Amino acid sequence: MIENRRTYFNKHFTNDAYQNMLNEIEYEFPNELDFRLAETPVFIDKKLGNQMKEVCEFIIDFIKDPKFNLLTEKAVPSNEMVMNENKHPHFLAFDFGICENEKGEYYPALLEMQGFPTLFGFQAFYPSILENHFKIPSGFSNYFNGYEKNSYLNFLKDLIIGNEEKKHVILLELKPENQKTRIDFKCTEKFLGIKTVCLTEIIQEGKKLYYNLNGKKTQIKRIYNRIIFDELNSTKDKPQNLPDLTVDIEVEWITHPNWFYKISKYTLPFLRHPEIPETFFLNEIKQLPHDLENYVLKPLFSFAGQGVIIDLKESDLISIEDPHNWILQRKVKYADCIVTPDIPAKAEIRLMYVWKDEDERPTLLTNLARLSKGKMIGTRYNKDKEWVGGSVAYFEK
Repeated sequence: MIENRRTYFNKHFTNDAYQNMLNEIEYEFPNELDFRLAETPVFIDKKLGNQMKEVCEFIIDFIKDPKFNLLTEKAVPSNEMVMNENKHPHFLAFDFGICENEKGEYYPALLEMQGFPTLFGFQAFYPSILENHFKIPSGFSNYFNGYEKNSYLNFLKDLIIGNEEKKHVILLELKPENQKTRIDFKCTEKFLGIKTVCLTEIIQEGKKLYYNLNGKKTQIKRIYNRIIFDELNSTKDKPQNLPDLTVDIEVEWITHPNWFYKISKYTLPFLRHPEIPETFFLNEIKQLPHDLENYVLKPLFSFAGQGVIIDLKESDLISIEDPHNWILQRKVKYADCIVTPDIPAKAEIRLMYVWKDEDERPTLLTNLARLSKGKMIGTRYNKDKEWVGGSVAYFEK
């Protein structure tokens, strides 16, 4: 998006360098990378970067408002409400599509958000490998607020491990070996020294949880939670006799599961900002927009874009049996902003915040990017395409 940076990168790009990057990742974590990485990072100028940050700060103000909990009290399904919720989420992620206005200027449009951890481990590992094979211009960084890889990882350690012994801290997921993001778990294990544990391996005794560590039953005191409860409950082959994590248990959640529901697409209809597309709960719409083709229908809780209806017709709305679980959002038109060897790519940027218990506001630490040439972002919509997939953005300082 910065023309001279894009021209320089594309001119010096080689497939050999790209393949060598992938080979180095494979050497470090054999058979763990299960999603496509794009051939290029994204370069963001100061103006566009500041616009994204301003929107994030606007939303953080909203989350800090005392009315927020009242507005989102119905967000968490009653059967998935977890006890001992803390005062704020430990992680925030904001997804922006890069769009273009009538003047040909790029601007960010907020599409989704989540109060849940994303690829915080991988986004420390991957840029450092990318930089071994491609030259990143001076004056740009994938980190924010003066952080770099080591200070970033120390921040994560302070949050996730705290003052606890590492053996009492776990990353919790269901069937982690089958998850497409499993390389992030491996990066987290390497950087933080904690173990990834499957939910099926948890032993529940009263209020205490345990797992097997080197043949010894070891108490779990802090959980870096990567389980999405909604996804767990919709799993077709859900294991039986799982521990009940919704009851009163003696663990600290990093972050508490309720925040996944509260800070999500559920929050969007309450927000009014020029760079947040107009959004409505489907069940609260009295009269459908006359220009329905300019809206997209999204389920409140879905993964990797599943269930989203882009080319919307009135018949699609009539067929919805649970309108309270859907939102209608004004479409944004992604800009063809990344020049590639064939057709341009679209870009989505995720700003990643971490919020310590004692801090008044969360801290913006890093980001990830995703490139697409399909109708939607995501590998399932970009099969057989190049210069698409996961990436990272370098922001002008």
